[in-house]
Amino acid sequence: MLREELDLTGTKYGCGEGQCGACTVLVDSQPKRSCLIKVAAVAGKSVLTIEGLEKDGRLHPLQQAFLDADAMQCGYCTAGMILAGVALLDRAADPAEADIAHALEGNLCRCGTYPRIVAAVRAAARSVRSTSRG
Repeated sequence: MLREELDLTGTKYGCGEGQCGACTVLVDSQPKRSCLIKVAAVAGKSVLTIEGLEKDGRLHPLQQAFLDADAMQCGYCTAGMILAGVALLDRAADPAEADIAHALEGNLCRCGTYPRIVAAVRAAARSVRSTSRG
């Protein structure tokens, strides 16, 4: 539905079994595998895809951090990783590296850029904290 009917192509189809995380979206702020969710199950709920993170021409801090940290190569996992990271940052302003790893453990990166992905989440957390203080 997201890709074919709504043309929201940032959400990738990966394994189709909820194992890779490429199709991660936020449903009521919680990361969910869209390949496992029927449309009727999200009726009346907020569904956020990667396309919804940008506001007024500005990337979400985690999107910008991914660019700054060169945290993607092929980009296939990126949307799912970012949305899982956004959910983490929404509930933890200063997550430890173990918390970041745990939040992203269901999202697979074929290119193996995990250290840069973790660095991007940490940088985004710093950015969000400094913005909320200022």
